[in-house]
Amino acid sequence: MILKIYKLGEDVLREKCAPVAPEEINDEMRSLFEDMFETMVDANGVGLAAPQVGIAKRFFVVISDDDVKRVFINPQIVATSKELVPYDEGCLSLPGFDEEIVRPAKVTIQALNEFGKPFTLETDGLLARIVQHENDHLDGIVYIDRGDKEFAEKVTEKMRNRLEKARKKEEEKAKKAASIAAKKAAKEASKAKK
Repeated sequence: MILKIYKLGEDVLREKCAPVAPEEINDEMRSLFEDMFETMVDANGVGLAAPQVGIAKRFFVVISDDDVKRVFINPQIVATSKELVPYDEGCLSLPGFDEEIVRPAKVTIQALNEFGKPFTLETDGLLARIVQHENDHLDGIVYIDRGDKEFAEKVTEKMRNRLEKARKKEEEKAKKAASIAAKKAAKEASKAKK
């Protein structure tokens, strides 16, 4: 099932997420991971964090350039390389924007997999980049927070305007639907009287 992807300006993206309790790692959660993978692929993404689908919990899913589906629950980056590399990052929660962000070239991350089993992953390249980007989401950080402040302000303003337009559009749709429903009800009521 395709899930709604929350956009910058929606509160959940700025929340510090709560850890996942062991008893929460069950078939229902594994089904959610599959929905997240489906949503991510449908949106042409490579990673998707829980807050991006409206859940303030510490987990994310990733499919990097090796095409392996990976789930990270309660992740912790335990080591990073001194070497830093720039890379143009984008985000499904900030569609249409990208910026060069400098991050460590290599990371070591510890997490639980979709069955609650602990693992440690030492990685570099694109996977290291994705893991850092998604892990940031769990602390309410989006990639523009790590770049140029002026660019971040512009993007934040544009996203705020987009959200406001979308909200107004939804209100108009709801008003129209209510008006149509009222007219139908009135028509039915007048038929019933005859």
